[in-house]
Amino acid sequence: MGISSDNVHGLVLAVSSSVFIGTSFIIKKKGLKKAGTTGTRAGSGGYSYLSEPWWWAGMLTMIVGEIANFAAYAYAPAILVTPLGALSIIFSAVLAHFILEEKLHIFGVLGCVLCVVGSTTIVLHAPQERNIHSVKEVWQLATEPGFIVYACIVVLLAAVLMFRYVPRYGQTHMVVYIGICSLMGSLTVMSVKALGIGLKLTFSGMNQFIYFQTWFFTVVVAVCCLLQINYLNKMPSLQALDTFNTAVVSPVYYVMFTSLTILASMIMFKDWDSQNASQIATELCGFVTILSGTFLLHKTKDMGNITPMEPPVFSSPSHRSSNSG
Repeated sequence: MGISSDNVHGLVLAVSSSVFIGTSFIIKKKGLKKAGTTGTRAGSGGYSYLSEPWWWAGMLTMIVGEIANFAAYAYAPAILVTPLGALSIIFSAVLAHFILEEKLHIFGVLGCVLCVVGSTTIVLHAPQERNIHSVKEVWQLATEPGFIVYACIVVLLAAVLMFRYVPRYGQTHMVVYIGICSLMGSLTVMSVKALGIGLKLTFSGMNQFIYFQTWFFTVVVAVCCLLQINYLNKMPSLQALDTFNTAVVSPVYYVMFTSLTILASMIMFKDWDSQNASQIATELCGFVTILSGTFLLHKTKDMGNITPMEPPVFSSPSHRSSNSG
């Protein structure tokens, strides 16, 4: 079947996004380290990093990456763009190995290879992007009964998690915050894709901002992004309290967000209608391969930094108990 030109554009933008975002983590961390040597560390509540050029360079790099990711959805289906976000982990891990001297363990290398293999599998078997000539066409897809039912279920589940489960279980069950971000994220991506298509058509000479549908999608993007930012910012605080392990949180968030986004795209844009069972199964295998690589990278990310075990030091029971915590 071959890869369409739109899919190629989306692929290039998605990979570029991963490169920029993965690099931004390293640049920001370098800036935070430099700021920590001259002032109060960010982890201790300091803001000296705001005067560090490296940190701002990292932020700028991340913004460029997010813009490229936004643009990728205007050209390629979500089933191609969303899983490729895992590539940012690879670039971050490799750069950390060479720049920050955070050694990449053999299992980390294996995780990188799995992510590359899975991404290649999805790229080679991704469905072709629909040929859309107006935001009104996207609106028609979004207002079909199937997607309306999906959107209503997502909003209802997110509301239940926010108002019922966050106060009760937010501090003890990571699925609460991850669920909210993943559910709202799937609607965000669909709206981002609609807005991206509108911008692409507008830049080509067909103004789409004369239609209220374009502005509706813009409002949905803004609202969903604000909700996600709010609850995403709560997750690091939970990890800082050692409630959840980052090595578990990140892969779980990745699989929930990506799975729901692909499901939403499948319902709204009917990405799999033009594919047979073999192609769909291959894409799912690619996704599982990326997930395996992502989990392995996060689970073993600190193994390369473990120092050789020192010989045991025998001490009195009271000394051991005082240091057991």
